[in-house]
Amino acid sequence: MRRAVITGAGIVSSLGNTPADAYGRLKTLRNCVEASEDLTTYKGLQTCLWAPSKYERPERYTRKVVRTMGPVSEMSLFATEQALEAAGLSGDPEIKGGRLGIAYGSCSGSVAANADFATVLLNRELKNVTSSTYIKMMPQTCAVNLSVHFGTTGRIIPTGTACTSGSLAIGFAAEAIRSGAQDIMIAGGAEEFSVTQVAVFDTLFATSRKNSTPELTPRAFDRARDGLVIGDGAATLIIEEREHAIARGAKILAEIAGFGTNTDGRHVTQPNPETMGEAMRLALEDARLSPEDIGYVNAHGTATALGDVAEGQAMIKAFGAARPPVSTVKSYTGHTLGACGAIEAILSIEMMNRGWFAPNLNLENPDPECGDHDFIMGDGRKIETGHVMSNNFAFGGVNTSLIFSRA
Repeated sequence: MRRAVITGAGIVSSLGNTPADAYGRLKTLRNCVEASEDLTTYKGLQTCLWAPSKYERPERYTRKVVRTMGPVSEMSLFATEQALEAAGLSGDPEIKGGRLGIAYGSCSGSVAANADFATVLLNRELKNVTSSTYIKMMPQTCAVNLSVHFGTTGRIIPTGTACTSGSLAIGFAAEAIRSGAQDIMIAGGAEEFSVTQVAVFDTLFATSRKNSTPELTPRAFDRARDGLVIGDGAATLIIEEREHAIARGAKILAEIAGFGTNTDGRHVTQPNPETMGEAMRLALEDARLSPEDIGYVNAHGTATALGDVAEGQAMIKAFGAARPPVSTVKSYTGHTLGACGAIEAILSIEMMNRGWFAPNLNLENPDPECGDHDFIMGDGRKIETGHVMSNNFAFGGVNTSLIFSRA
């Protein structure tokens, strides 16, 4: 049986722009949430909080390089360059040989490009539209820009499934490796910050209003949680067939042992614990592991009223009497939407390999409606485990669960 392993990782995030830096920031036990003065200028917006990434365009990204890229594609490129370098594949002819593919996603393309098209409808003029406007805004913008930039000729799998875009890309990439369709996959997710994303959740009364105390939010699974904070960033994993990686002497970071995905089929914004739990069970089945084998769960943990309860109940359905330690990276980064699945995958692997797991920031009084789980609190926890699970759930009822195992 062909096995899918991870040989490289790259990240752009509020925590830092390398996996090591991001992991190091987790150990400071401080979140990355800030109050934005700009957000206070929008009438009707209840929150002014955000968790911005630390991305700055490198000088090597000339106008020719980024001509068809908005910020979301630029960040995905930055993370992918980093991941290919870590995997020892930078400049390798194999990138263009047809056996390397791309699976990459975001909630949408660049919002500014969408706004340029809106002027056509509103003002009946095309002055803001160029030949690259659509390329920047289209949902597959990250995947195709990466393909063109690196000259890949293998399969391409764009994933635009909101908050599961990154994790679904990783799962589909692993399936492409296991099936024999590809030997290497570039996989991940990205999202650029936009007030429109904040507005979506604000209208659902799902954003945190702790505007004067950003250090105290989000507080997933806590009785006093009051909503999420939007962040941005990108993360890329290089996923490779295990024997192929060994043959070229690559360092293996972890194996993608299990992948489960399904849909709620019930409501576009109200999560279903039954199908969420089933996605976790499918991942366990795929990995041929029991609930007791999982040493840590990285929860989706949005800190919303409905989301946390549904996720907590879903974990009960998936794990039964087993109580693996649980925390969420979003208590540091906020919700990075299309990027979160990939960012959280990388950090889950970092924590597994280093043996220290970050606590849920701001979790003081766990909500009993979320279930009696072993939430990591306080200073974090040292855990030796060979298997971790990372879960994500999205609007539209798209559920994903990934299991990573030590190499």
